[in-house]
Amino acid sequence: MKSPFADEYWKAAVKEIETLEKMGVWEVVDRPEGANVIDSTWAFRIKRFPDGLIKKFKARFCVRGDQQVHGIDFFETYAPVVQWTTVRLMLILEVLLKLKSKQGDITAAFVHADVEEGENIYVEMPRGFRKQGKVLKLKKTLYGLRQSPRAFWLYLTEKMNLCGMEQSTLDPCLFIGKKVICICYVDDLIFWAMDEADIDALADQLIAAGVSLEQESDAAGFLGVRMEIDPKTGLMEMKQTGLIDRVIETLGLDLGTTSGKFTPAEAKPLVKDADGEPALGEFSYSSVVGMLLYLAGHTRPDIAYAVNCCARYMFCPKRSHELALKRIGRYLKATRDRGLVLNPSKLLKVDCYPDADFAGLYGHENSSDPSCVKSRTGFVITVANCPVLWQSKLQTETALSTMEAEIVALAHSCRELFPIMDMVTLLGTKVGLPLKETTMNVSIHEDNAGALVLAETLPPQFTPRSKHYAIKTIWFREQIVKRKIKLVKIDTVEQLGDLFTKGLTRVTFEYLRRKLIGW
Repeated sequence: MKSPFADEYWKAAVKEIETLEKMGVWEVVDRPEGANVIDSTWAFRIKRFPDGLIKKFKARFCVRGDQQVHGIDFFETYAPVVQWTTVRLMLILEVLLKLKSKQGDITAAFVHADVEEGENIYVEMPRGFRKQGKVLKLKKTLYGLRQSPRAFWLYLTEKMNLCGMEQSTLDPCLFIGKKVICICYVDDLIFWAMDEADIDALADQLIAAGVSLEQESDAAGFLGVRMEIDPKTGLMEMKQTGLIDRVIETLGLDLGTTSGKFTPAEAKPLVKDADGEPALGEFSYSSVVGMLLYLAGHTRPDIAYAVNCCARYMFCPKRSHELALKRIGRYLKATRDRGLVLNPSKLLKVDCYPDADFAGLYGHENSSDPSCVKSRTGFVITVANCPVLWQSKLQTETALSTMEAEIVALAHSCRELFPIMDMVTLLGTKVGLPLKETTMNVSIHEDNAGALVLAETLPPQFTPRSKHYAIKTIWFREQIVKRKIKLVKIDTVEQLGDLFTKGLTRVTFEYLRRKLIGW
């Protein structure tokens, strides 16, 4: 190894092999004739704290799953992870009810699950530990096998059920017990309870059942997201300062002379710029977009619109697109230490703020390009006045009017709203907080008034202009009546969905940002 951390990585590799042998993951056998022996490899990485500091060096012995053959070496592979909507809902309840929380990590998670009976999987011995004429016959699943994630998820589900934790039908990685609620993202777990002793009791049960669970003091960080609680106010702020620093460094904005920006995007839309100046390639465009998408989807909804616009040109960026990314970076530099503030109201109330920008690129791009007439859907769903889900994306179909674009946005946001309503009802019932009325707030401007009439008027008042999207409208109307959702008018200046459909002026942007994420 040529890495400056070669010694640390080698020590981690030795520890990995010792751990796997202790757990009885394989047996060393003679190389069988005619068998498919899968190659193996090492994966080294540095695990960091949310602030970017080194936590530990990890070496993972992996199998070359790309050499497996479907129907011979593996069958089912699907394994779910917890939805971040569920994570944010639980964090809101933590703040609201002053719940106790602890984080857990399962050591060498995938090797807990046994290889299914009848499967014979042979793997080359790891580099640095090989013996002539010998291979490994797996007794447990290893990292890299295509079926490993699913096998571990089934294993963990079985152990949770044995400990009295019932798997939710709404999120398969949410487990609810009599006194404890748990979520799992592969091998990372968070537990919540009114009494910390109940969490410790469940952890002891899991360890007794054979799960190699390591507990941490509290859920201060999860998947790179740091949860800081203000001791004075009791409010929680979700931050990704370490990731923001990496973005700033990658963009070359870490110099003290680089000024910040007050908004992440210009008021005018970001266009394809087909004849524009080529990208300079000062940084990996796709890598920066990937980091920003993770940031926008977890703790920074204020950059969701700007990032989505840049992501559209990831495979053929121009200089204008690089500058748009740098603008986002400069905005993040100015707001580096801020994140998503959870300040829940006492009422467990669900609100949805959908909005649409009708053919927003038309007139800015080549009118012969079909993509320029696509409308944009943007919405945010809040629970107890805290955002739990947001989205900004172009509509897949071409709307023929503002009213149609709004109806498409309404229907799309409803498909995301209803599962959240069910989840809030489930969790609210569990912790003793009933769900209050759900309200959909619709921005009314120009002929958008037609969307409000079309969506809530019974019997339907279809016209020839609205008949072609009757299916969406009928489905939407049926659901809001069935679920007793209020569809109300809201002033444009109060429409949180505007943050996700267009670039805004500084005054408007800062006002809506303060309403949405608390600063």
